[in-house]
Amino acid sequence: MQEINFAESFLSFDDMPASMGDLLQKQEAADAFSKGKIVEGTIAAKRQDGVLVDIGYKAEGFVPASEFIKYDDVNVGDKIDVYLEEIENRQNMPSLSLEKAESIKAWKRITTEYGEGHVVKGFMRHRVKGGIMVDVEGFPAFLPGSQLDVSPVRNMDDYLNQEFDVKIIKINLDRHNIVVSRRELLENSLREQRSKLMSDMAVGDLRMGVVKNITDFGAFIDLGGVDGLLHITDISWGRVNHPSEVLTVGQELEVAIIGIDKDKERVSLGLKQKTRNPWDDVVEKYPKGKLVSGKVVNLMPYGAFVEIETGVEGLIHVSEMSWTKRINKASEVLNVGDEVEAVVLDIDRDSRKISLGLRQKERNPWEVLAEKYPAGKHIVGKVRNMTNYGAFVEIENDIDGMIHVSDMSWTRKINNPNELLKPGQEVEVVILEINPEQQRISLGLKQTENDPWSNISEQYKVGDIVKGSVTKIAAFGAFVELSNKIDGLIHISQLSHDRVDKVKDVLKVGDEVEARVIKVDTDERRIGLSIKAVTDNFSEAELKAAEAEYTAALKPGEDMVSMGDIFDAAMDGLKLN
Repeated sequence: MQEINFAESFLSFDDMPASMGDLLQKQEAADAFSKGKIVEGTIAAKRQDGVLVDIGYKAEGFVPASEFIKYDDVNVGDKIDVYLEEIENRQNMPSLSLEKAESIKAWKRITTEYGEGHVVKGFMRHRVKGGIMVDVEGFPAFLPGSQLDVSPVRNMDDYLNQEFDVKIIKINLDRHNIVVSRRELLENSLREQRSKLMSDMAVGDLRMGVVKNITDFGAFIDLGGVDGLLHITDISWGRVNHPSEVLTVGQELEVAIIGIDKDKERVSLGLKQKTRNPWDDVVEKYPKGKLVSGKVVNLMPYGAFVEIETGVEGLIHVSEMSWTKRINKASEVLNVGDEVEAVVLDIDRDSRKISLGLRQKERNPWEVLAEKYPAGKHIVGKVRNMTNYGAFVEIENDIDGMIHVSDMSWTRKINNPNELLKPGQEVEVVILEINPEQQRISLGLKQTENDPWSNISEQYKVGDIVKGSVTKIAAFGAFVELSNKIDGLIHISQLSHDRVDKVKDVLKVGDEVEARVIKVDTDERRIGLSIKAVTDNFSEAELKAAEAEYTAALKPGEDMVSMGDIFDAAMDGLKLN
């Protein structure tokens, strides 16, 4: 019996039908696949919604187009790594993920090769709360909104679908997440750029810049990495109330470098420094006495500032606004925006001050008055008002002169001007003095008449008998008006040979009396009278005794008013009431 070789009785794989061999190879390949692995595949077909990938399995897997960063660049035949999520899904196809494969590979590479601080490319995928999800070599990293740019970002959507360099600032191995920053890279770049700019800058350079921000005190100008401050005082030689009057955010302009602090990285800028300083030749252009025109640009209580050219202002002080009127504040005369003419009074170029005068356009009326009304001239004026020490009389054009109480009467002591004058009364006066510098006119009322005391010795002699009317009663005696409005005093001791306790017990105002002159004092302008000396047999010796008694009672220079007068007047008032 012939032996059968079982080994030979079996067909080898090579002798098996080709279809059967392929099936066995695919089965072996299928057995090699396991869920959760990364496998290499080839793009077998490209559709609008994604690609079919051949991973060597019995069926091809599908990868959506959304998982590709740049789907337009994907071509059939490209090799890609994919993550095997399921060996077979409901469609009997392997479930594949390009994103997960890239994420796993990227995470491994980032945690082993890169680490925190490494700079990588990041593709801005989509918005999330608080920031943007960024594809970092296939791994989704979080970019906080505060780390997106050096300045606050108004709309993060503007950054989507763009690729930027980002810096890994945090890797959390436990939570399997990464935080990146673009801002740190920008700041480092700006720092380097700023350092280079600072080293290249020099005072006096002209640089182009963009207005970045405007404040009350000035504007910040971006010079291309370095911000410089253009202070409000350096914007224009003229007056600038607020920088926004001249500048706008985003405006491009050329500025001058006027100061550099490299330690603090501060740059001071100027706009007005590009033009000539108008104060350089202001003394030559505006000499003292020159009439200039300008516009009122500012009002203060003490004066008005007038711009006579861009950058040059002068002050008209209230004291220089009128020769005759008292100006309390500048707004009584001028308004902002008024066009005025003024005279240059003084210039201080170092302090940049010009004093201007409004009233100097006309001749000083006080000088005109001094020429028109020389001392001694008689004029007629109206009493405007009165004070305790005198009365003011209008001369002309609201200019008043004053009559002091001491210049109202030759013969009487005037304590208050209302004893002789009243407001509105027309009165003849004499010009005593006009002082244009002090703007003062002194007038005299008594000077309109001759001084009766000039020839008093011819009118009254000691021993003469005179008559007069009692005009005033005082504690020490009675005043009697004689001729030429001259008053004589009868002292209480000269009223009677008998003792008199009170003058009013003997005399009253209005009484007509006869008395004898017992003293004529031209220095004190006093005439002493005596009633008891009127008798015919009054001897020469008694006359001298009466004069001595009168002189002792009234010391030279002593005012003929006493507390007794005041007390008596007060008592009389109480009795009358």
